[in-house]
Amino acid sequence: MRPARAIFLFAVFFLLATNVFVRSVPADDVSERAHRLHFSSFVIDTHDDTTQRFFSKSGFDLGKRSAEGSIDIPRMREGGMNGIFFSIWIDGRIMGPPAIQKALDQIDAVRENVGKYPNEIVMARTAEDIRRAHAQGKIAALMGVEGGHMIGNDIRMVRIFSDLGVRYMTLSHFYNDEWADSSTDKPAHNGLTDFGKEIVREMNRQGMLVDISHVSDKTFYDALEVSKAPLIASHSSCRALCDHVRDMSDDMIKALAAKGGVIQINYEKSFIDQAYKEASSKATGGVVAMADQLKKICGDDEECFEREGAKLEKQLTAEGKLPHVTWERIIDHIDHAVKLVGADHVGLGSDFDGANMPEGMEDASKLPKITEALLRKGYSEADIRKILGENTLRVLEQAEKVSKELKSLQ
Repeated sequence: MRPARAIFLFAVFFLLATNVFVRSVPADDVSERAHRLHFSSFVIDTHDDTTQRFFSKSGFDLGKRSAEGSIDIPRMREGGMNGIFFSIWIDGRIMGPPAIQKALDQIDAVRENVGKYPNEIVMARTAEDIRRAHAQGKIAALMGVEGGHMIGNDIRMVRIFSDLGVRYMTLSHFYNDEWADSSTDKPAHNGLTDFGKEIVREMNRQGMLVDISHVSDKTFYDALEVSKAPLIASHSSCRALCDHVRDMSDDMIKALAAKGGVIQINYEKSFIDQAYKEASSKATGGVVAMADQLKKICGDDEECFEREGAKLEKQLTAEGKLPHVTWERIIDHIDHAVKLVGADHVGLGSDFDGANMPEGMEDASKLPKITEALLRKGYSEADIRKILGENTLRVLEQAEKVSKELKSLQ
């Protein structure tokens, strides 16, 4: 064999062995290596709006494959998702006792629907619960309250929600609440009020993760300063790649990571693709204006919200007013955050069942493609496991540790 040919063949072999020479493989194919890695990992999604489907008039069944939406047990199994945070969400303009009641109704709905399939999915409160479920081959179900307005301005509700299994609370949603400014509302509190800071301290005491997705930049920095436990952004992406107020700037991501926190990348098209975000804002007036428009059509019918929102998005795309966005943009945001702060501070927070998914990531069954894509980029298996779920386990464990320390001082 001639030396030049030998060198060429060695180079090809090396590239194949190290997963660098991969563009000849179709993007949707998942290799045996990726499949093995993905399905042996903790794959935890920190934000899914599937809870709203439990109130569906069409009779959504978590245990049966659905032709609609993104989450059900069969598709979670197919995609290797073995940890899910069901979002507890109501309109941010509902406050006081009505907000508490609606939140409790949703918490009960999650527990009841999960309870129907004890051999498949179990409620979890701690990192150890998640590990135990994984060892048993079951999906771990957790909950996150998406908006501080749902405590009804009553700090005792933090303790009650925690006792019921809520493991994080987003400090605000689309609108300011009584004590925290939102990223999509006009500032009213200059970040967190003194009461808001006490809420954060109480969350620390209860081992409840402080979630800063949706909050204003000032609220983020206030919470970061007050909290003794790491923060999460349960479903946010990178502002450097898509200039949306719901995303985090590089400085924010660095500050989050410096205190041990994790940014959980959101898959919503308008949060990951600049061209789509600009076109969507032009066509609908922005996320809050669109929500207001749907409110007029649907009232309090959340199933209608999802249905009409999807119909509008499909119509605008067909008319050429919205560009196509493919799932690879998710990988771009993961990669940007990892290059910025390292793989220890990045996770997954899809926003399934509550947002417009990019093409190729329509539901939970598509998740192995993320593992394949990261392998092709040269990520180590250890780092991919962190991104898929181990980072979420770590911050839960750290919040639990802080809780024990604070309670020991009482």
